[in-house]
Amino acid sequence: MKVLFAPLIASMEAIEEQLRAYNRLLNDRAKADEVCARLMSVPGVGPITALTFTATIEDPHRFARSEDVGAYAGLVPRRSQSGERDVSGHISKAGDPMLRKALYEAANVALT
Repeated sequence: MKVLFAPLIASMEAIEEQLRAYNRLLNDRAKADEVCARLMSVPGVGPITALTFTATIEDPHRFARSEDVGAYAGLVPRRSQSGERDVSGHISKAGDPMLRKALYEAANVALT
């Protein structure tokens, strides 16, 4: 039985070691960036969320107001207007889906 599973266990250990190496690299890169380090001081925000946010937003000066960042990420209500009817629905989901998911997960951790 050991002969059967030894290669599988060895490959799983190699994958786990590679994941640990990538995790260390990700943490080091996030800590080296001043903006990412500041973002990671917020509860629920880790290196993936911080790096995703900084990579997606790039230059924050291109946004006139902070509310524009939420709209850019697709985190504004979808509106349906026709005649007298004006319905605000769920979020528009028009922006970057990876950033939206990372921010959602960070908010979920912060709230629970």
